[in-house]
Amino acid sequence: MLFTLMRLRIDNVVFSYGSSMILKDVCLDAAPGEILGILGPNGSGKTTLLRCINRILTPKQGRVALDGADIRDMSRTELSRRVGYVPQHHTSEACTPTVYEVVLMGRRPHVTWEFGEEDREIAWQAMEEMDIKGLSSHRFDQLSSGQAQRVLMARAIAQEVKMLLLDEPTSNLDVKYQIDVMSTILDQVRTKDIGACAVVHDLDLAMRFCDKVVLLHDGKVLAAGSKGDVLTPDNIRMAYGVDSVIDRLHGRERVLII
Repeated sequence: MLFTLMRLRIDNVVFSYGSSMILKDVCLDAAPGEILGILGPNGSGKTTLLRCINRILTPKQGRVALDGADIRDMSRTELSRRVGYVPQHHTSEACTPTVYEVVLMGRRPHVTWEFGEEDREIAWQAMEEMDIKGLSSHRFDQLSSGQAQRVLMARAIAQEVKMLLLDEPTSNLDVKYQIDVMSTILDQVRTKDIGACAVVHDLDLAMRFCDKVVLLHDGKVLAAGSKGDVLTPDNIRMAYGVDSVIDRLHGRERVLII
C-alpha cells in the first residue's frame, strides 16, 4: 500500500468535564516518520488528549487537524482510514471474537461489503509482526492483559493508517515485549513513513524510542521538542516531583531516577 504523508496539528485545545479543566490550550505537532511521546504524571491529560485527537471526545475549543483538514469535517470512516487508536484498557472490547477476528476488524474502514483475501493477508502479517499468530484461534476475552495489548496493536497495524495513537502501548507487558512493541512501532513509523503519538510512562523508554516528546503537567504543555531538550532533570522535577540524572550508558542517553 502506498502511504501519503500526513501531519497532525493541535492548536489551543481546551477540554473539561463540567467545571473540571483537563486540557488547557494544548498545542502540538506530529510529523510523518516520527514517534511523538506524550508524557506526564497521572491526571495530566494524556489519555484525554488522545481521545480528542481520535474524536472520541470533543474539545471545548481549539482545533485538531490532519494535513490542515479539521477532523470535525471528516466522516468516522474517513478518520478511521487515517488514524488508528490503541486504548490503554480493553475491557470494552467484545468478548466473543477470536484473536484473528479482532485483528481482521482493523480492515473494516477499507472494505465496503466483506473482507477479501488481501485483507486476510494483511491481518496475518500484522499478527506475525506482533508475534501473536499462535493465538489466532484463542478467544479475545481469555487472553492475559499483555496478550490483549499486543492483539490491539496488531489490529491498529492491520488498519494501515497514517497516524497511530497509542495509549500506554507497553502497559501490562514484560520487559522483552516492551522493547519488542516499541521496536515494532519504530519500524512501522520509519518504513511506512507514518506518524505515531504514544502515551509513555517509562521515561527511559521515551528517551530510547521517541523522536520528540511533549511533557504535560496539570493539563498544560510544560515543555515540548526533542527528547534531549525536554527530558532534563529540571523539567522532570517540575512535572513529577522527583530527582533524576541523564546519563550515557552503553552508547545511549538514559533517564535515571535518583
